[in-house]
Amino acid sequence: MKIAVLGAGGVGGYFGARLAAAGYDVTFVARGKHLEAMRRNGLRVSSPLGDLVVETPKVVEDVSAVDKVDLVLVAVKLWDTEAAAKSLKPLVDQGAAVLSFQNGVHKDEILAKYVPKASIIGGVCYIAAVISEPGVIAHSGAMQKLVFGEYDGSRSVRVEAFYQACVKAGITAEISDNIGRLIWEKFVFLVGLSGTTASIRKSIGPIRENPRTRAFLLQVMDEVVAVGRAKGVDLPVNFAEDRLAFCDTIPATMTSSMHQDLERGNRLELPWLSGGVAEFGAQLNIPTPKNTAIADILELYAAGTHQ
Repeated sequence: MKIAVLGAGGVGGYFGARLAAAGYDVTFVARGKHLEAMRRNGLRVSSPLGDLVVETPKVVEDVSAVDKVDLVLVAVKLWDTEAAAKSLKPLVDQGAAVLSFQNGVHKDEILAKYVPKASIIGGVCYIAAVISEPGVIAHSGAMQKLVFGEYDGSRSVRVEAFYQACVKAGITAEISDNIGRLIWEKFVFLVGLSGTTASIRKSIGPIRENPRTRAFLLQVMDEVVAVGRAKGVDLPVNFAEDRLAFCDTIPATMTSSMHQDLERGNRLELPWLSGGVAEFGAQLNIPTPKNTAIADILELYAAGTHQ
């Protein structure tokens, strides 16, 4: 497989590096100091599962410089999805499939505005990884998992091929026959984790231990379930309780990328997380008071504070 990775941050950088180290033809699309460092020193990954270095990664500044590929992995921040989707048409016209591992439930709808739905594979990823410094990806914890599948549930040749690539690269991977529901299942947890850790400014440990903040976390996730069910997603009524039990199993120090972006003064994915839930709720006449409050609390930080 020839693979392009659009966005070489924590997600794209980590999984792309694993695939490149396994011998796959991977082209990274990166920018700024990260791009310069990758060209100068290679792409480095520090991980409890083993460090690795891609000495001379194929890295370009723009999608237009990517040669014909079989698969594009999209891992840019959500606010860049529209621009990314527009740029992918030439690669898709040459036969590339598109697989987004971005956060949330809006991503594939945005992609489908610019590329045929048949080109899109659904996917979710589970990892805690960041750019610790230009050219270096820091992976924390042992979790590094990709789940993906065709929206019609079929086990296609392209999905099987990418699964085999992941296995060879040492990436935990699964093929799902109901990827649409799985994306929403992750969204329930993601909105709960991101909304509470960012608005409370604490990791998940203290939040789940205090009765009031624990109840708040459950209510945030319960609103996502209600919205998802109203949109026709096959989520159990009590799925938020299932995700709260899952929150009890993760490291107490775990936080969200939105919380980290907030602390660094970076732009936030708020409009597609709690903000997106509040927007869906308004459209569907479903009450979302907790997610609306989170969106209101974080609104002044959403554009970043570096400006």
